[in-house]
Amino acid sequence: MDSVLILSTNINVTSVDEVARLLQEKESTTLAVCNTNTLVRSHKNKVLQDKINAFDIRVPDGFPVAKASSILYKNKQKRVDGYNIFHKTIEKGIKNNLTHYFFGSDEVIIKKLKLKLEKKYPNINIVGHSCPPFLSYEDLASNQYVDDLIEKNADIVWVSLGFPKQEEFIDLLLKNKRIKSNFAAIGAVFEWSAGTKFKAPEILANMGVEWIFRLIQEPRRLFKRYFIDNFLFIIYIIKQIVSNKR
Repeated sequence: MDSVLILSTNINVTSVDEVARLLQEKESTTLAVCNTNTLVRSHKNKVLQDKINAFDIRVPDGFPVAKASSILYKNKQKRVDGYNIFHKTIEKGIKNNLTHYFFGSDEVIIKKLKLKLEKKYPNINIVGHSCPPFLSYEDLASNQYVDDLIEKNADIVWVSLGFPKQEEFIDLLLKNKRIKSNFAAIGAVFEWSAGTKFKAPEILANMGVEWIFRLIQEPRRLFKRYFIDNFLFIIYIIKQIVSNKR
């Protein structure tokens, strides 16, 4: 899978269908869905940058990242977002009895998520879930919280701990344990799929205005991300465009 450098992160040139296929065909594969927040923070933090770049698949989760890839490298890249990867992988995996494990969020959300998924995909094979307490990623990677995950040995472990904790958790866990499961860091996808948070319609997400829907629902948490990190992302991308033309 080809990749291009956006700020300091190697972002794959790919599609939702290709990522869904790889998650079914491979094992011990890691997936990071990268938005502007991911790229800006990684650009400013070499340790985090190295962790994100160590993931096997790094996709342009949001419209700005996909658009930047398209402008910089003329590759016509489209959004490859976590929500659509999650559902496409489940849908395509039914015939192969693909097994799923959910790590993160809370019991109320996971219960609603499982009910929604079992209704939409009656033959989905969910082998387990874990909703650990709010702890550091180092503590979450200890045996106490991952024994069940390892024992269930799902084809895919979907991790929802928020950025960058989920990526740091996966990175540390797989450095210390030999696990065949694929690991996908997918942020708020559990909540969107459970219906506990409103997901912007696809047509609006493809126009780059999904952030408005998220900001309305979580203004205090997301204000900095959208008004500072997005601004910095634009500045950094302009610098990269100018640099590339020299």
